Amino acid sequence: MYNLVGNEILKLFMKRRLFVVFGILLVLISLFAYGEQYTRERTQARVAERLGIEDIDDWREITKQQLRDLERRLENPFIPDEGRASLEVRAEQLRYYLREDINPTTFSAGQFMSNFMEQSIFLFLPLLIILLGADIVSKESTTGTIKLLMTRPVPRWKILTSKLLALMVLEMLVIFFMAGLSFLIAYFTFGHAGFSEPVITGFRIVNGNLDASNIRTVSLGLYNIMVYSLGYIVAFTIGKMALMVSVLVKSTAAAIGIMMSSLIGGTFLSFFISDWELTRYIFNVNLRLTDFLSGNLQPIEGLSLQFSVIVLMAWALGSMIVSYGVFQYKDFMD
Repeated sequence: MYNLVGNEILKLFMKRRLFVVFGILLVLISLFAYGEQYTRERTQARVAERLGIEDIDDWREITKQQLRDLERRLENPFIPDEGRASLEVRAEQLRYYLREDINPTTFSAGQFMSNFMEQSIFLFLPLLIILLGADIVSKESTTGTIKLLMTRPVPRWKILTSKLLALMVLEMLVIFFMAGLSFLIAYFTFGHAGFSEPVITGFRIVNGNLDASNIRTVSLGLYNIMVYSLGYIVAFTIGKMALMVSVLVKSTAAAIGIMMSSLIGGTFLSFFISDWELTRYIFNVNLRLTDFLSGNLQPIEGLSLQFSVIVLMAWALGSMIVSYGVFQYKDFMD
């Protein structure tokens, strides 16, 4: 088994697509860091100009002005309940910062790391895993190398398990690369790590209302560990689904197309049938795991972190069952 896994990992590292993905991450993270820096500087400058102050580092005045702007928006009677709850979460966070004397306007490499994963976990990260894992079996079916594996005196379940374990290593590698690269670029851009800074988490929206009964303050370093751990859960689930599709079809293009269509199509479908009870069991709906930490509004009411993790693990388990069942009896010699 050790030799099989090592051989599969070597084949994954030999893919040009892996280095293309790393190149995409390098460019995208760099652009994202520049955009964050530019946006925050412009926002602070505009608020300082509105307040008539020259020192844009006066974070308390800037935070108070942001809070007043939010409160004025909340006075609008035409704001829907979902939007009002989201604004209330942000307003309550600003009040907490003021009460606890926490500066929310500073930006650090640690904050950038968590922000990037929070923005990537729903679509970008799954797309990367699909690009890397959707052809792990189908490509060998297309090239015919799978036939050589079948002629070896090795049980089929061991062959598929080696591919499964290699894919898990690749998923972890992508997560670590995203974390490391985003930290290095952000540290160069913003100048400090900030892992000891406090972060507020635990806000929830229940029945359209803000629930702040479970809020807690954690260090930014711990928050990043939580965010990237949730990112790996998403990568793990998408990877197992990609493996299943790769077993079911012979064409690499078809495997990638099916997974991308499911990812994007399921997202759109969830908006149109959000009132349907079964919608909450669609894997796309449960990919926003980091929103439960930040208190962002969920697309489907009634979701929780525990529920979404269980649903994603059920999808991953079901995908593995189908993969092993089909791979065990599929004819690869035709």
